[in-house]
Amino acid sequence: MALSDFAILAISSIVAVMEPFSTIAVYATLTKTMSPEKKRKILAKSMRLSFVVLAFFGLTGHLVFQVFNITMAAFQIAGGILLVAVALRMLNPNNKSPSRDGSEDIAIVPLAFPLTAGPGTITAVILFTSKAQNLIETSFIFVAIFVGVLISYLGMRYSQRLFKYLGDEGLKVVTAIMAIIVLAIAIQFIIDGTARAISQIQ
Repeated sequence: MALSDFAILAISSIVAVMEPFSTIAVYATLTKTMSPEKKRKILAKSMRLSFVVLAFFGLTGHLVFQVFNITMAAFQIAGGILLVAVALRMLNPNNKSPSRDGSEDIAIVPLAFPLTAGPGTITAVILFTSKAQNLIETSFIFVAIFVGVLISYLGMRYSQRLFKYLGDEGLKVVTAIMAIIVLAIAIQFIIDGTARAISQIQ
């Protein structure tokens, strides 16, 4: 495979699997009542963590799974369970989180994991890392991670402009729809992880 083909494939695939636009909608609904300063802190923290996590797996590949004897199937199921909790919280926004305003929670879960740096994105990073034949090809994997995180950052940074015309009622509808979509993604993670686990047993 030509270097340019590998670069295009890695960047497009990792960005597509990351699905930054779904993360943007979740961010907008979870932070709608927060101050601009708090939103910026959440955004910076979540994107920083996302890049670090994905870069870590880009450097280590399957090593971390081998060290802790963790399968990708278990990782997918765990991510799915986390997303189920997030979806339920979106459907019941009056429930209080353990932290004072919930900001510390959502920066890590779900914005960093499992949305931006989720099982699918981590799998794609590991896959392309294993396919890279030299340092230049490996560098494009980190470029892909940066591009995906940058798109997510810019989208979330200006998400209020995208949603300000909806009004309170419109935002409630979007929140409910996104909660259902997040729940569906969570169930799909669990299904994929279960199917992967069953295939490994057989």
